[in-house]
Amino acid sequence: MRRTVLALALATLSASAFAQSGYATQSGTEQIWMNPYGLCWRSGFWTQDQAVSPCDAVPQAAPAPQAVAPVQPLAEPKLEPAPAPIVQAPAPAPAPVAAQPSYEKVTLSADVLFDFGKSTLKDAGKAKLDELADRLQGASLDEIKIVGHADRIGNPQSNKRLSEQRAQTVKDYLQVRANARTIQTAGRGSAEPVTGATCRGMGAEQGSNRRLVQCLQADRRVDIELFGVRTAGDAGMRDAAAGSGARPASFTGSR
Repeated sequence: MRRTVLALALATLSASAFAQSGYATQSGTEQIWMNPYGLCWRSGFWTQDQAVSPCDAVPQAAPAPQAVAPVQPLAEPKLEPAPAPIVQAPAPAPAPVAAQPSYEKVTLSADVLFDFGKSTLKDAGKAKLDELADRLQGASLDEIKIVGHADRIGNPQSNKRLSEQRAQTVKDYLQVRANARTIQTAGRGSAEPVTGATCRGMGAEQGSNRRLVQCLQADRRVDIELFGVRTAGDAGMRDAAAGSGARPASFTGSR
């Protein structure tokens, strides 16, 4: 009889413990009773909602839905009109180059132009002056100065007169072949030698002294000075005296 009462009491106590948590608990506490294997005792009234860890897997609450930001529609690109093409202004035409005043001096050997002691042009002299006239084509000349020179052999007055005659002969020949406003002539005789003292002490001062005559060849000359304006087609006046027997000496610059 006593065993029956005790069993009924234990059953009533256990039912009360199971009913409270769905698991068997230790007497007087809410601590769930576990066997030596770490397992919990469920009551017959246990439901999934009463599951506790570590006895059973506890259901996880579904995460709250996160608000999704509304998608903003992309603005359509604004099309700008294409810029008008830049038209380059044509480059200005180059300014014409102004013609430059020029000065030219040509020295011709008198031995090429004339026989010794004469003022009549030789054929070789005419050819040399023709060459000069050809090279002056296209040049606008304001003035031509022709100066004759002689060596010191003979009378000074005769030498001066000979140099003047030779200058006049050259003028007459060029006057119809060169475009010049004026042509001036002069004769210096033997007053302006270029040989200096080179030909001193060579014997008699006479034309029969061929050694002396040959030495004084540079003093027998005709200088032609050209003043004017060069053009683009001018071949260059300073080369006009190039050739056998001619001694060109030129300087180009402002007048």
